Amino acid sequence: MSVSSLFRLSTALVCLVSIVPSLAGAEQATAAKAPYVEAGNTNKRGDACFSTADTNAAVHLLSGFLEVWTPRTPFVDAGVEAPAKDNCPAVAKTDWDGIPFSKTDGQIVNKLVHDANIAYVVKATRARTAEQAVAAYLDDRRGKNASIVDGLGPLTDAWKAGSKQTTTITEVAADATTVKYDDKGNNRGAGSKPDPENKTDANPDMGLAIDFINAASADGSTEPAKRYFKYGRPYRWSQDVSVVPTLVPAKSGKPVEDGGFPSGHTAEAWRDALAMAYLVPQRFQEMITRASELGEDRILSGMHSPLDVMGGRMLGTATVVYNLNKADNSALKSDGYAQAQSWLIAKSGVQDAGALQVAAHAAPLAADRFADHDANRAYVLQRLSYGLPTIHATDQPARVPQGAEALLETRLPYLDGEQRREVLKTTAIASGYPLIDDAEGYGRLNLFAAADGYGAFDQDVSVTMDAAKGGFSAIDTWRNDIAGKGRLVKSGSGILGLSGANSYAGGTVLEEGVLVAGSSSAFGTGGLTVNGGSLVLAADKPLTVGGDYQQTSNAVVKLAIGADGAGTLVVEGKAELAGDLDVTLADGFTPAPGTTIEILKASNVTGSFGKFTISGHRASLSYGPTSVTLTIGD
Repeated sequence: MSVSSLFRLSTALVCLVSIVPSLAGAEQATAAKAPYVEAGNTNKRGDACFSTADTNAAVHLLSGFLEVWTPRTPFVDAGVEAPAKDNCPAVAKTDWDGIPFSKTDGQIVNKLVHDANIAYVVKATRARTAEQAVAAYLDDRRGKNASIVDGLGPLTDAWKAGSKQTTTITEVAADATTVKYDDKGNNRGAGSKPDPENKTDANPDMGLAIDFINAASADGSTEPAKRYFKYGRPYRWSQDVSVVPTLVPAKSGKPVEDGGFPSGHTAEAWRDALAMAYLVPQRFQEMITRASELGEDRILSGMHSPLDVMGGRMLGTATVVYNLNKADNSALKSDGYAQAQSWLIAKSGVQDAGALQVAAHAAPLAADRFADHDANRAYVLQRLSYGLPTIHATDQPARVPQGAEALLETRLPYLDGEQRREVLKTTAIASGYPLIDDAEGYGRLNLFAAADGYGAFDQDVSVTMDAAKGGFSAIDTWRNDIAGKGRLVKSGSGILGLSGANSYAGGTVLEEGVLVAGSSSAFGTGGLTVNGGSLVLAADKPLTVGGDYQQTSNAVVKLAIGADGAGTLVVEGKAELAGDLDVTLADGFTPAPGTTIEILKASNVTGSFGKFTISGHRASLSYGPTSVTLTIGD
């Protein structure tokens, strides 16, 4: 019998044994199918009990890839074997040679998706600019944390100083097309204890923060999944893929140990970016964008495909969720966060976390390439699916992974765990794309959008913000377009802004604090009740209230009147008035004396404002049956 025949026979026997597992094997299979937050420690290679899609949590998470590709063998066995253990049968090394289309290769299941996946790389690498080639090289050869740290924008230098971070890859060497350069720096920086391996001393400034980032990556290797799926890198699939010339020396000469799916660089970038976003929520969305950019650079380099990058994002995210929810990391989370915030506040010369939010976004686009929120949002969204052909229904409800709400603990601290889960659910991307319709919901998470608050009020939402706690508890803005049937009730002393094109129908109630309308449809299509606190109209067009407007004697409405009806109120139902009215004129808006401005229009107006003030001008109010008019005085 030939060697290849013997291999196929042994593989068949192993498969047969795995079909009827022992009690211990069955327990392992059950563990891997548990939520990732409970099973992340099964992500191992070289362990017979964690070598299949049923027993290895990472492989199970990414098993949607099997709708596109069937590997040569259904085991973690590329270049690695596993001896029998605890009644789990031994796993032999596969005969896969790592070369697409060879006689030992797997099989393409969905040619349309596979071809689109590789075609994306061909197009991207053929259109790659010189600037993109440099960025792709640096993101490949540099430590991943040392690469993504610039996502902190104006806080980057302070972070580097506090973390004691070093890198030896700062430019593309003249001989990089023939010499492979490795980063000899410490990547993340120095932890709280001396580390002889990385040659770092104990770090009293941000050591706990670095410890936290290290802890967030535990059990996060992509190697088990790579060695299970056995899917070649794009330049091995197509000669039309153009690898960055300076990365040619980095190409592996051992294809069997160098699978493309999932991308390890991408997974590490997402692990570190999410950990840093937790520590510095003032740059949460920018860190998400930077991780997405590094994934794109893996494609531009010619080293990975969109599906590789999507898989890396999913596994990196699941790893951080797993580690954030470990009881052993509870103290480290809070201590690392406190230390990072304290250091950055001090080095930025500001007083508190709220002021740090301002400092974190003080640089213009020329100095902070992540300063354009809308551009970042579009960039991230496109790279969650890469526009690959859909293979499932596109209207399936979103799932939220168990424990994923922990990702938003510092970004949305005024919401409870269930509310954060609802945010994740209502901001998830559409279903249907390959790979990302996993059973738990990791693939569809849009963490950039989640940082902008709810995507829908599917039920009534009550939010209480305590300004005394500072940071986002004191002031935040929800920038998503909020749909749904629910109602919003705002309480507490903090400031909440709504700036999306909202369509939620349940109405809005302000009990305390400040509620800011940043768009003409900020409060959806329902009514608006102001029982207390201050309502601020800051949109550049009239605010439309879809139902009735009611203001009580304990409330204040503040109008910033400007051109084109800015700062005025259009009520489609009835308006019942009381309390205070505070008017300012927007910069550059200088109406002549005698000018009349209809500041409120409704189907019927009753009551009146108990107190009226206007800053820097004299003016009077007049009340009609359907309107309130402001007349500018001399």
